[in-house]
Amino acid sequence: MSLNVSDDLLARAERGEVDDAAFVGCVRESLPYAWQVVSTVMTDLRTGGGAFADHEVPPPSEAERGQLLRALASDAIRGGLERHFGAKLAFQNCHRVAAFAYDQVGGDRWQQFVSPRGQLLNQSPELRNC
Repeated sequence: MSLNVSDDLLARAERGEVDDAAFVGCVRESLPYAWQVVSTVMTDLRTGGGAFADHEVPPPSEAERGQLLRALASDAIRGGLERHFGAKLAFQNCHRVAAFAYDQVGGDRWQQFVSPRGQLLNQSPELRNC
């Protein structure tokens, strides 16, 4: 299971739409490692000039790797994180996460990161199992 959904939040979802604050709170509580990585890269984006920041540290265990994969593979979770932090996320190799200012999406650095070439250049023998 990706998220630990409280009975209250599940009941709210059954009655209608859930607001982003409640959803993102559930993500933060359910996927703490993924939250920490995304929070860090978003903070780095803001403090480093606001165009691009990335995180390249492999997760300490398969459990943390799974959290990151679940967070970034889900359109709903990824979109909620992007709306919460106000920037676009990009993802490579089950650990490399980047944040881009929205006005940088489609630019050269974005294209380099999300391109097949960028993916291939980010490969290494120790990452091939991810």
